[in-house]
Amino acid sequence: MFAKRLLDLLIAIPLLIVISPLWIFIVLWIKVDSPGSAIFRQQRVGRKGDLFTIYKFRTMVPNAEGVMKAKIEQLKQEGKFDPDNFVFQEKNDPRITNSGRFLRKTSLDELPQLLNIINGSMSLVGPRPEVPEIVDKYTPEQRSRLNMPPGVTGLAQINGRSDLPLTQTLNYDMQYVKDWSIWLDVKILWKTFFVVFTGKDAY
Repeated sequence: MFAKRLLDLLIAIPLLIVISPLWIFIVLWIKVDSPGSAIFRQQRVGRKGDLFTIYKFRTMVPNAEGVMKAKIEQLKQEGKFDPDNFVFQEKNDPRITNSGRFLRKTSLDELPQLLNIINGSMSLVGPRPEVPEIVDKYTPEQRSRLNMPPGVTGLAQINGRSDLPLTQTLNYDMQYVKDWSIWLDVKILWKTFFVVFTGKDAY
């Protein structure tokens, strides 16, 4: 774990310095494109179940969470809501802004999580941090994903990204926790570069 933390800092700190001009441009673009804060903040569940605030560039309209809750409620009323196979992100999502579509496609919306990595609440590689409402539904086996720090990228992100239903994402996360090594992190980071470069399964 010391090696994992060292790898995080050796990459995150220089990267944050290098991309600072790009950060300013993205903030201005988001502000011009739609009303609201350029930085999205949300409570997520981290290692051992501890809550923390995740940072992302905002890619959705200000009332995006309300739109998603309304969609889930409608599916529940129609008897079509299946939490295990529900996909949270989909193509042509009406909640996504013009700037947000590009930021998601290129994964630039994740850049503010460098701050989460530096403050220790996240790692470069690990299970993606989930919202408390979803974690509350985990089985004891699925809670094993909380044994590792949450990451910006992981096995699920290099094997399907937005296309994966929740159950499949959890399976990848549990596999990562079971098989973790510093070399697995390096391998995932290397594959992430190519996944981000192609923009595959990101929307």
